[in-house]
Amino acid sequence: MDDLEKVWLWRNQWRVRRYMFNQAEISWDEHKLWYERASQNSRTHLLIFEIEGYPSGFVSFSESISGRIADWSFHTAPDVRKGSGSMLCSTALQYGFKKLNLHKICGQVLDFNKSSMRIHEKLGFALEGIMHEGYHDGNAYHSIYVYGIFESRVE
Repeated sequence: MDDLEKVWLWRNQWRVRRYMFNQAEISWDEHKLWYERASQNSRTHLLIFEIEGYPSGFVSFSESISGRIADWSFHTAPDVRKGSGSMLCSTALQYGFKKLNLHKICGQVLDFNKSSMRIHEKLGFALEGIMHEGYHDGNAYHSIYVYGIFESRVE
């Protein structure tokens, strides 16, 4: 709750929201409602990533009903140093597999988010499929790249 406003401000930065499935600015009331719902769901894990005690990013895991499988999403704070995204993702994977005891973590990436594709591939995610033109941003259709990684692939 202490970081709720920070996450809202980060999420509404154009450099973050342009890669989201919902690219609209989120109102404060919408954000609070999202948080209330998410924090009451035992299968949803909302995390702040810190570097040297400084909030530097956000990660969420949404576990499926089928058990030990989760979708993740993440973004860094706008003012972090280069390389922080890789550090955030590595740390989050360790957390997901070690602390949450997940078997598999999945991610969906819009085709124009090349940096997220590179991070997934660098971390060892496998490209499991492409939903061709599976997303419309109001102007054009974009493909969605579906990635997955198993706990056995992470050291």
